[in-house]
Amino acid sequence: MDQPARIGRYALVRRVGAGGFATVWLARDEQLDAEVAVKILSDLWVDDADVRRRFVAEGRFLRKVDSLYVVGAHDVGETDDGRPYLVLTYADGGTLADRIKAGPLAMDDAVRIITEVGKGLKHLHSRGVLHRDVKPANVLFRTVSGTERAMLGDLGLGKAVQDVSQLTMPGGTPAYVAPEQVLGERLDHRADLYSLGAVAYAAFTGQAPHGVNSLGAVMHIDKPPPSMTTLRSDVPDAVDAVVRRALEPDRDKRWQDLDSFLNALREAHLTGEIPAGLVPAADLTPATPNPGGVDQATALSSANQLTQPTAKRGARGRVIALVLAVLLAAGGGYGGYQFVLARPMQVSYQQFSVEVPRAWSQQAENADGPRLLVSTDTANWQTSPTADGVFIELVKESKLPTAPKPPPGCTGGTPDGGSSNGQQLATFRYSCAGHSVDEQYRQIDGSTLLHIQVRDENPTTRSKVISTVKYTP
Repeated sequence: MDQPARIGRYALVRRVGAGGFATVWLARDEQLDAEVAVKILSDLWVDDADVRRRFVAEGRFLRKVDSLYVVGAHDVGETDDGRPYLVLTYADGGTLADRIKAGPLAMDDAVRIITEVGKGLKHLHSRGVLHRDVKPANVLFRTVSGTERAMLGDLGLGKAVQDVSQLTMPGGTPAYVAPEQVLGERLDHRADLYSLGAVAYAAFTGQAPHGVNSLGAVMHIDKPPPSMTTLRSDVPDAVDAVVRRALEPDRDKRWQDLDSFLNALREAHLTGEIPAGLVPAADLTPATPNPGGVDQATALSSANQLTQPTAKRGARGRVIALVLAVLLAAGGGYGGYQFVLARPMQVSYQQFSVEVPRAWSQQAENADGPRLLVSTDTANWQTSPTADGVFIELVKESKLPTAPKPPPGCTGGTPDGGSSNGQQLATFRYSCAGHSVDEQYRQIDGSTLLHIQVRDENPTTRSKVISTVKYTP
């Protein structure tokens, strides 16, 4: 979207981020002379009642918590064109994901950050809210009086405890989500504890615990990740044991509350000794490092107040897990998952946005000019001829192509012409080994074409994805 001059009483300064559902702007509250962040729902979702409800619910969840370690919600409103917006605490120090991209954090810094994020989670839990999407990209930094503080943000997947005490639909970020959340089981605070442990693992090692990139893969995790000591030699064995216990797939084997985890982490870091009562299980022995890369105040009451009665997975749970397993296995894991989560997800990158199946993992690239790739495997389709995804770029050409240029390993026929929204189009359809590719060029202006490729075995999926691609100059 073009930058408006202001939203309500807030003067917009610059855009600081964009996601699948919203755009975030740095703004100035001129009445209070303060910098704030304004989060505005994307116009693509303005008519979706469920998305609007969840967007506003995020503000309500944030207002429930008065914590130094959780992003605050200060105001809510609606733009002139009917989109809701939230006014949030502005974090001037970027995200933990940004820092992890540069490599592992210093031990002292990592422990401090995890402790502060843990305090934020405790405050959420004490107010009856589960986060459900704790990950480095949602850990923000703010500087106050020269002191940096980590804050937990983005409660787009947040839920009240009474809601997650029932069976829930799968969701979360694959590299950091607890297995029970993917299986749609009843959740309690230990799902967030698992995610915090995964964030700690990434902060200490520079990479996510298991290197998984789909929710289906999370279902097959049956033991803690490889020892952090195999990835970084100066991680004490005690710290390794504490973090990996938080990453037990079986939540009954994890730390049972955040206080236990944070206290053990602090003790292990300060003394270098495994805290009393923590006996490493047999599957916590060092293992071969996982080659997967990086993706991205005192509690008001103890977090263990949220502990739900621990129920073993009964017949109903086993049936649900089996159905999910079958669906995730269908069609390489993606056709079945689309059946479970039918609503597409919007992905935005710089000037581009597109709606894609939720089954696709997200990966944005900017190696050779502005482009967006959403793929299950790699940004290079030439070396991964079976990857499903979408590739978008701008091409400096004055005329639409008239002859096909098939991707490697594909064959193609004559183009289809036509127009859409006043733009002239040229569309090609290629047959490839196991998959097909739809390619489209759109005439943006007299010197620029928008180039789109979509690879998927389902022609309806390819057509839908191409139709949702948007370019905003």
